[in-house]
Amino acid sequence: MNTFAKRLSMTLLAAALPLCAHAADKITIMVGGIEKQIYLPAKLTENLGYFREQGLNVELQSEQAGVNAENQMLAGAVQGVVGFYDHTIDLQAKGKAAMSVVQFSQAPGEVILVSTKLAGAMRSPADFKGRTIGVTGLGSSTNFLTQYLAAKNGVKSSQFSVLPVGAGTTFIAAMMQGRIDAGMTTEPTISRLQLTNVARVLVDLRTPESTKKELGGLYPAASLYMSTSWVNAHPAEVQKLANAFVKTMKFINTHSAAEVAAKLPADYYAGDKAAYIKALAAEKSMFTPDGVMPAGGPETVLQVLRGFNTAIRSKNIDLSKTYTTRFVKAAR
Repeated sequence: MNTFAKRLSMTLLAAALPLCAHAADKITIMVGGIEKQIYLPAKLTENLGYFREQGLNVELQSEQAGVNAENQMLAGAVQGVVGFYDHTIDLQAKGKAAMSVVQFSQAPGEVILVSTKLAGAMRSPADFKGRTIGVTGLGSSTNFLTQYLAAKNGVKSSQFSVLPVGAGTTFIAAMMQGRIDAGMTTEPTISRLQLTNVARVLVDLRTPESTKKELGGLYPAASLYMSTSWVNAHPAEVQKLANAFVKTMKFINTHSAAEVAAKLPADYYAGDKAAYIKALAAEKSMFTPDGVMPAGGPETVLQVLRGFNTAIRSKNIDLSKTYTTRFVKAAR
């Protein structure tokens, strides 16, 4: 190769490298409803500047139903999902590999609300028969938990209807219009419906204590999960994400609900900052202090999923492949 050709080759290579590096630097994370309190670590990490501190260019996107966020990850449109850990088990049963790399919570942070008009007739999931129950989406974690609670109380899935109604304003509209009799949702939607006396709590999964009572143990829920192949191919990036999120979990653990809320956008309060802070203070114990998967948690989740899902019941699930503590422990 002559001197001119060598110089041209080196010039082209030098021009191409920054473009490749720039493309690899951006990480897109889909959040299953970014304004939900259960997923606040995502926006909080961004607002505290912890992504930038790690040299990361992270774009947060929002999708109201966790199952849709999962589909975006499987399609390669996003690199990670802030959603429920139970999806990693469900995916393994379907022959796909994903893992939680940072565990945000040890309780779902969800409740089943019942319309005030039907509160007398519906006192537990045993009264789901003949009713329409709202969930964020079919195949979502709210759907999983609703089906389990029904089965636990002797109600078959064929004996009630499930209607995907999203979260926030769409969930509220479905409840007010009578399209659902009850439904599973999170804060701040819970407080909005309680304050207007539209609905009452039927089943509470907002704290570790109430979760143990209903589900038999801690239920690791909100997490950052990613496809196993992406984690294996990008350990440096995953470590930086873990560093940022672990710092956020420590911030939540060492600050008051008011101090945490002050770092979030005002529109997250759904028009009532005081109610938002009160709700967060009541359920802040659902968050892990360090991003580590709680001991025994994966076993509880598997037991719940097997309680209603025959496909998972028939599979030999390897829980060790559904999460890793490698990155969060290194971050600590």
